Amino acid sequence: MSKYDFNSIERKWQKIWKRQKFSSWQAKNSGGKKRFYILDMFPYPSGEGLHVGHT
Repeated sequence: MSKYDFNSIERKWQKIWKRQKFSSWQAKNSGGKKRFYILDMFPYPSGEGLHVGHT
């Protein structure tokens, strides 16, 4: 297996992103609204270990 050449690959993609005027995603200002997040618990495939949140 050949060695991963990080520098050449990074230069390649930096040029492409610059040419396409790509910019990283930025969250919009929520206007002072209260922030929240949602967590989902995934059950085991066997169904063992389920909790009230799964109902």
